[in-house]
Amino acid sequence: MYPKKHKQPKVANPSLKTKLLLQLAVPLLFFMLVESVMSYFVTLHYVNDAYDGWLLDSARSLAQEVKLQNGKVVVELPPAALEIFKWDDEDKTYFKVISESDKLIAGDAKVPDPRHIAPAPTLTFWQKLGKLRGDPPALDWSKPIFLNHALYGEPIRVVTMLLTLPQSPEKLYVAVAETEHKRRRMMLDILLADLLPQTLLLLFVGVYLLTGVKRGLQPLHNLTNEIAKRSPRDLHPIPDTHIVKEVQTLIHTINDLFGRLSLAIATQERFIANAAHQLRTPLAGLKLQAERALREQDINAMQPALVHIQNSADRLSHLTSQLLVLARTEPNQHTYELRPLALDIFTREICMDWVPKALERKMELNFACPETPTMIMADALLLRELLVNLLDNAIAYGVEKGTVTVNILNHPQPQLTIMDDGVGIAVTEMDKVFERFYRVPGSSGNGCGLGLAIVKEIADLHGAELRLNRLNTGGGTQIEVIFTATR
Repeated sequence: MYPKKHKQPKVANPSLKTKLLLQLAVPLLFFMLVESVMSYFVTLHYVNDAYDGWLLDSARSLAQEVKLQNGKVVVELPPAALEIFKWDDEDKTYFKVISESDKLIAGDAKVPDPRHIAPAPTLTFWQKLGKLRGDPPALDWSKPIFLNHALYGEPIRVVTMLLTLPQSPEKLYVAVAETEHKRRRMMLDILLADLLPQTLLLLFVGVYLLTGVKRGLQPLHNLTNEIAKRSPRDLHPIPDTHIVKEVQTLIHTINDLFGRLSLAIATQERFIANAAHQLRTPLAGLKLQAERALREQDINAMQPALVHIQNSADRLSHLTSQLLVLARTEPNQHTYELRPLALDIFTREICMDWVPKALERKMELNFACPETPTMIMADALLLRELLVNLLDNAIAYGVEKGTVTVNILNHPQPQLTIMDDGVGIAVTEMDKVFERFYRVPGSSGNGCGLGLAIVKEIADLHGAELRLNRLNTGGGTQIEVIFTATR
């Protein structure tokens, strides 16, 4: 039993339209909320101010009916006048006239008295602070005192004023209270009158923002449709006319990618075409020699054909290896990694591997390097291919019983130099030998024209400079690879 693989839940990608709408709508809603709260308190202030004025007028009218008769305080308020005073189709009105000694003269004794309610509603900050310290609150009776309280289970608004009658032995307090139904209805009406246009405005702005964001993102949808309609091989640049600047940057980036893809595809197609052309010759030779060997009955007569088959197979193997290396050195592959490498030690090891090959041609393979290490940034596998191709060319095209010299230099830049004493390369051919599948006319050997092309590609990947020179007028070839030193 194999353990079940748990599929990770797919995370939904955030929508650009949603993010834009949120970034625009959230501040708008916040300001609308702040404005609504401010409208509420402003409306509450003015509604209370208006109704407090009417409530104070009622208290003053009641105070005018308080008289002193025969040394006794009375309220001359006939039943008809009292009914008119209390009449209201929405709210209930209560009143109370009380002496300084809390003696009820008229009205409802349960009407709240600000002298017995703490903290006093009209206290200032410093008065409230004094109350917290235990000091008795000092009420300012030079003006009416308003407070919010509850009576018979309903919230009420109360105004209390000080009344002093001539020849009265004590002070009097007149209080009028009223429930808050009218206040709340008026406040609600004002708030609705204020919030309804704001809500309509908010809806209008929301629709406008949604339409604007959709219209602003339309170029991206058009770009998506344009790319979706293309065939996989259509890499022509996308036109950027009548496109907003922000989307133009994206289109230029995509067009740059299309250009690089076109170059990579063209390079691959050219490589495949060249490889097919080069492979065709040895394969045809193999087939021809195999048919020739099959026609022969005598084993000795087959020997020449078998030798040709072996040579074709070797050439085919060599060509295949170089094609693979060439494919790996394509700039668009990015399969290499440059690391610090000691060029002198690395080159000496490879030269030792090629000593047997040089001895087969009775050649002398010399190596020289400075005492201090020569460090460069390189990919070891690619650098090995570069050295192998240079040594192979030097030994293959050098003079038999000749000399191949490999030098490593430190200054001014790390440098690899390989010299042979062969016939050399004509000056007119030096620019062509680095092209793929190009061979100098009349060249000996079984080369396929890829060795120096591979060297050039690897040198470019390492940012190295490649120089090709003739040693002298009589012949000889010198190849210099100049690297960048590590820091």
